Amino acid sequence: MIFRGTGTALVTPFREGQVDYKSFEEFMEFQINNGVDALIVLGTTGEAPSITPKERAAIISLAVRVSDNRVKVIIGTGSNSTEHTVDMSREAMELGADGVLIVTPYYNKPTQEGLFQHYQKVASGVDGPIIIYNVPGRTGSNILPETVLRCSEIENIVAVKEASGDMIQVDRLIRDIRKKRADFAVFSGNDDQAFHLVCSGGDGVISVLSNVMPAETSEMIDSTINGDLEHGRELHMKMFPLMRNLFVETNPIPVKYAVSRLGYCQNTLRLPLVPASGKAMSLVDEALLECGVRI
Repeated sequence: MIFRGTGTALVTPFREGQVDYKSFEEFMEFQINNGVDALIVLGTTGEAPSITPKERAAIISLAVRVSDNRVKVIIGTGSNSTEHTVDMSREAMELGADGVLIVTPYYNKPTQEGLFQHYQKVASGVDGPIIIYNVPGRTGSNILPETVLRCSEIENIVAVKEASGDMIQVDRLIRDIRKKRADFAVFSGNDDQAFHLVCSGGDGVISVLSNVMPAETSEMIDSTINGDLEHGRELHMKMFPLMRNLFVETNPIPVKYAVSRLGYCQNTLRLPLVPASGKAMSLVDEALLECGVRI
């Protein structure tokens, strides 16, 4: 299994329009020192669409160096072009990543057969573990459990990040995948459903919340995996206000503001994303206070 527990979908710090590599290194150390199991780099939360190819290579190399094999480094390499996805995935693996996170192709809206063939083609061209990322609210494509099951027959497709928001779909997937391939990981892509997914037999979360509360998120997931459901539930309820308010505007707008309040980055995003509105900042501040986060 590529990892079990908590992977943080990291924000990418910017300063004066450029990637702030020094702050990024400090932020990754903060994450590792607070118990996360994986760094998820250049995903949705990391503003990957606005990162240049040169910056991508530098960010991946930095993450691999900082991690130093202490935690897994997973790089977002998905696009709506299969060939481009292969190229970016190869680059990530060549630079030392432990695996790649590949979102379903967006905008094209492929059929289930097209989705299967996309992942099959990528898997055949990449020497490393692949995590499928299902987030139909952003991509317009929902990869169904039966298609994930087909993909799981391919050896180096090792996990799925499930962010459909449909817990019935998640339960179907976990039930069926456990009969087929025991080492295939199922991660929640929604913080407010992570506790429930692990209770259903899932393997953890790829989290936005853990940018802000890495120790508590990791403890919630680890406790639940290890059968201490009462403690897991207690932490879930404690962090619930922040789980919700980090999504009052499009991710990563609120979480970038929250991380800036912790002092690990400036509240700067790249267009077409803009900083959080005053109302959103107030809601995030309220949630930080309610969850006991020092700012």
